[in-house]
Amino acid sequence: MILAAGLGTRLRPLTDDRPKALVEVAGRTLLELTLARLKASGVVEVIINTHHFADKVADYLSAHHNFGMNIEISREEILLDTGGGMKQAASFFRPDLNGDEPFLLHNVDVLSNIDFAAMLRHHRNTSALATLAVQDRPTSRYLLFDEAGHMCGRRSGLNGPVEQVHPARELHARAFSGIHIISPRIFDLMHEEGVFSIVPVYLRLAAAGESIISFAADQYYWRDLGRPEQIAAASRDIADASFEL
Repeated sequence: MILAAGLGTRLRPLTDDRPKALVEVAGRTLLELTLARLKASGVVEVIINTHHFADKVADYLSAHHNFGMNIEISREEILLDTGGGMKQAASFFRPDLNGDEPFLLHNVDVLSNIDFAAMLRHHRNTSALATLAVQDRPTSRYLLFDEAGHMCGRRSGLNGPVEQVHPARELHARAFSGIHIISPRIFDLMHEEGVFSIVPVYLRLAAAGESIISFAADQYYWRDLGRPEQIAAASRDIADASFEL
């Protein structure tokens, strides 16, 4: 699932006349770049949530023949946030047919070469409910993990208050990448309704003993594409081969 419904307010004026999914980096849209990464990793079925300029996303996909993939759209009349958007699309993952086959959740406004296959192996080896790609880098909001990589809480900034939901001898603060691998079993555990973020769900489930696991992604390229200056920086990375499309 590609999360692409947001208003893209941080990307203005680039999103004044288009959704953030159709903002371009080096001549290719964020949506195309994300789909290309997924397709190269063997993903053939994708659902995309939309809201802001939703018709433009549908028209774009149609004009490009869905980039040779099986793509559905989950249109949100109101923004449902990450958790609500994922829950609305739950039927796409068909847990009744696919059992506990995990799925990938990916923000449209990040660019990375994180190895999805390695992340999936880690997810399966740890029998996690959800696996989150994280890095040791500065951020405004940290997720906290114990020495074994189990989620224990979160913190705002370097010195903000800690919300700890699970005991740990040491807390390791990591920046989340916006890339998850999730077991569809999570839908049976999501009591939240309407508009809600997925992170508080993870914290609640971690407190209840569910395994929310980190995947260390420090060796990989990753860039947030949420602001015009970050779009420009990514274009430079591509131009000087710091990142290969």
